[in-house]
Amino acid sequence: MTLTFLACGGTDNSTPERNAAAERCVVRANADCRNANLSGRSLAGKNLAGVNLSGANLRSANLYSANLEGAILASADLAGADLAGANLAGASLIRANLTRASLKGANVAGADLTRADLSGVNLTGAILAGTDLTGANLRGAILAGADLTGADLTGANLAGANLPDANLSGARGCSTVAPAGKLDGRC
Repeated sequence: MTLTFLACGGTDNSTPERNAAAERCVVRANADCRNANLSGRSLAGKNLAGVNLSGANLRSANLYSANLEGAILASADLAGADLAGANLAGASLIRANLTRASLKGANVAGADLTRADLSGVNLTGAILAGTDLTGANLRGAILAGADLTGADLTGANLAGANLPDANLSGARGCSTVAPAGKLDGRC
């Protein structure tokens, strides 16, 4: 089943052609839904593997258990979104806004979250193995029981992050602001 949203739209730098394409946006696997406005929409459990949602507005969207494997969410706004149990393996979330989003139990393995804003995000039990978190803001994030095996946290801000039982085996963290003793000397 595919979902068509006529409320899609562009951003301030959009063109009439981009807006027209966004208005015809059919959200399904491998679709091109750049700059779509899907704020507050329910896409729970949907197969959105490979979809291009660059610059999309997904604020407070319900993406619970959605399959976003390999999806492109660069510069997307996912603030307050429910991504609990979602599959984001290999997804591109470069510069995405995920403030206060829930990714409890999500699979984010191998995803690119370079310079993403994950402040206040709940990543309890999430799989972040091999994830690129270079320059990411994880201030106040909850990473209880999260698997960060081999993750790159170079330049990331983990100030005030909650990391009990997080697995940081092989994680790198040069110039990382982290709770004392968590990434000391791992360049």
